[in-house]
Amino acid sequence: MNRIPIVVLIAALASTSCGYTLAGRGSFLPETIKTIGIPDFDNRTPYFEVGQVLTQRVRSEFIGRGKYKVLPQDSNVDAILKAQINNITLTPAGFNETQQATRYLITVSLGIQFIQASDNKVLWQNPSQVFREEYQLTSGGGVLDPAAFFGQASNAVDRMATDFARSVVTAILEAF
Repeated sequence: MNRIPIVVLIAALASTSCGYTLAGRGSFLPETIKTIGIPDFDNRTPYFEVGQVLTQRVRSEFIGRGKYKVLPQDSNVDAILKAQINNITLTPAGFNETQQATRYLITVSLGIQFIQASDNKVLWQNPSQVFREEYQLTSGGGVLDPAAFFGQASNAVDRMATDFARSVVTAILEAF
C-alpha cells in the first residue's frame, strides 16, 4: 500500500485554515492604515450632546482595539471616518403599572463612510446605517421627548453610545 498519497492528503488538510478570527479582533483594512482621523460627526439633529458622545465612543472603540492611532481630525491621517447623524427617535417600548414608559427603543439613523486618505478610496460605507436598541430608564418614566431622555438617562445614553460604537467599528474592521 502506497502511503505517500495519504501523507500528502493529511499534510494538505493540516496546512489549510478556515480563515476565521475572533469576533471583534480581525481587520480587513489595508496594512498601510495606522492612523485614523475621526472628526466630530455632523449632527443634523437638535440633540447636540448625542453627536459628541457617539463620536467620542467610536474613537474610544478604535483605540480599544489597540492597533490604530486615532486623531480628531481629517488631515495627516491614513484613513478618515466621516458620519452624518440624520435622525434620532425615541419610542416607548415598556410601561410600569401607572402606564409610564420605562423602556425605550432608541433609533439612530446616519450615513457613514470610511475613506483611505491617500486616494479618497471608500473602504467601507453605509449611507443609511440604522442603529436600534431598547434601554431601560432607571428612574422616573413617561419621557417622550428625546432631549429630556438624553438629559435624564445618561446611563442609557452611555450604553447606547457604547453599543453603537462597537457595532460600527466591528462592521468596518470585519467588512460587513
